Amino acid sequence: MEPQFDPAVKEKMKKNLVYVGIFSVIMLFAGFTSAYIVLMGDSFWLKYPMPMFFWYSTATVAISSVTFILAIRAAKQNKQLLLKTLMGTTTLLGALFIFFQFKGYGELIDKGFYAANNHIMVVDGKYGTYFEVLMNNKKVDVYCNDYLIDGKKMTDSEMKSLQDFTSQFLNYEQGKVMTMTTPSPSIVLLMDNRPIVVKDQKVCKPDGVLFTHLDALRLKYFAENIRDNRGDFYAKGEIGKDFQIYYKGEELGYGKDRKLTYQGKPLSAGLETKAIEAADSASSFLYIITFIHLLHIAVAMIYLIKITINSFSGRFNSDNHLSLRTGAIFWHFLGLLWAYLLLFLIYIH
Repeated sequence: MEPQFDPAVKEKMKKNLVYVGIFSVIMLFAGFTSAYIVLMGDSFWLKYPMPMFFWYSTATVAISSVTFILAIRAAKQNKQLLLKTLMGTTTLLGALFIFFQFKGYGELIDKGFYAANNHIMVVDGKYGTYFEVLMNNKKVDVYCNDYLIDGKKMTDSEMKSLQDFTSQFLNYEQGKVMTMTTPSPSIVLLMDNRPIVVKDQKVCKPDGVLFTHLDALRLKYFAENIRDNRGDFYAKGEIGKDFQIYYKGEELGYGKDRKLTYQGKPLSAGLETKAIEAADSASSFLYIITFIHLLHIAVAMIYLIKITINSFSGRFNSDNHLSLRTGAIFWHFLGLLWAYLLLFLIYIH
């Protein structure tokens, strides 16, 4: 037989459990945000606007808190139909929050910001390091992430032709020979400023020597960058407009020579090496912080679904609504936590 507690004692016990959970979550995210600030102090740091879908999710979780409050009021007034409607709406808004979060992650990926295996600067297969291209006897140049002919950004059809030509190099595998099966009459592939040689569809260096495995890998990465419209940066768009790179709190410049500058001067050899090797830790932390919050939302959703089902079964009324109130406390906390994280990422990230 279960022990019977005074209602006031029972309420205090349940609320204390919720408060302990809230305190644990606060400590967890305090650790993450502190680590974020410390790490960005001496690292190359990428900054960019938050995905629009994160704002949509913010709106949904804010509205869900309002509907939750109204649902509790309806329970206290024994308005069962209104209670069911409001709890159903709250649950739907919670699910919508999760949906918008994943849409936000998709938006980040589309813009070149990844959770793992990410870098800021393109190194492997970077245009101009080993390979370049002539199109219709004109040199193709790269600036930032734009491919240019005569200083003008290539048209979509020109870029499509280049991507189609280089796509034949994407399927190279170790142990095989790099081949060119579909040569183009208008495109010439240069290696060290000289046209490559093709013998029986086998790709050779300008001196006629067959490509080594390393040469073939470099060409494969070169083709991947062209396929993904990637020039000097993994982040898509224009540096200074769509994204910025910071070092020790100062925004880096980007010169016509495709080099980064710090405090108006070219990076030292040591800093340039550090920039080349730098991972996009900012994006990794963004994914970690927001996804762990999302996991807490998902767990809270399980409880939210449970009390929504109970509301439809008529369990809650003016005398019994403690589970609603304790669930609401944690839900409101997660909403406020998300608002804090979003503001933190906007002003710090």
